[in-house]
Amino acid sequence: MQKKLFVISGSSGVGKGTVLKGFLQKNPNFMLSISCTTRKPRQGEVDGVNYFFLSKEDFQNCIDNDKFLEWAEFAGNRYGTKRKYIKQCLEEGKDIILEIDTQGALQVKKQMPEAVLIFICPPSIEALENRLRGRHTEDEAAIQKRLDEVKIELERAENFDYKVVNDDLDNAISELENVIIGEQAKC
Repeated sequence: MQKKLFVISGSSGVGKGTVLKGFLQKNPNFMLSISCTTRKPRQGEVDGVNYFFLSKEDFQNCIDNDKFLEWAEFAGNRYGTKRKYIKQCLEEGKDIILEIDTQGALQVKKQMPEAVLIFICPPSIEALENRLRGRHTEDEAAIQKRLDEVKIELERAENFDYKVVNDDLDNAISELENVIIGEQAKC
């Protein structure tokens, strides 16, 4: 059976990481992709487990030699997914899940049209705003910036293969599972 790359994306605060974690607990045969980054490891992070930590020069070399399926820059650091790593995992018979932003997901789809893009949606913009405010981790300007970004991401989500609404965690996990199992059955 041919293995697939599943790309999970969603807006900040939508709970995509929580939904994905719940899915992976129920489906341990899936592999979560490891991204490359130029940022320094945080305490407890391990190279090749949490990220592949690259120097800025090595990362640029990968860009120059077209080794990334996708890459982006956030807060002065670069993040990317190596094409060879994904292909190797698929060839080894592993279904792999990549959790990245919507822009990166669309880059992946251009290079690997067979990838399955799944967008985790908030039940509404208002519900997402309440979640972001409920965190009490950001000031008003940061919250407004995130909400503006959500609108852009929702527009990009129109190009995704599936949308899963996270209004109830158990339902969202089940819906994600149904999408992925259904896609596997197509192989």
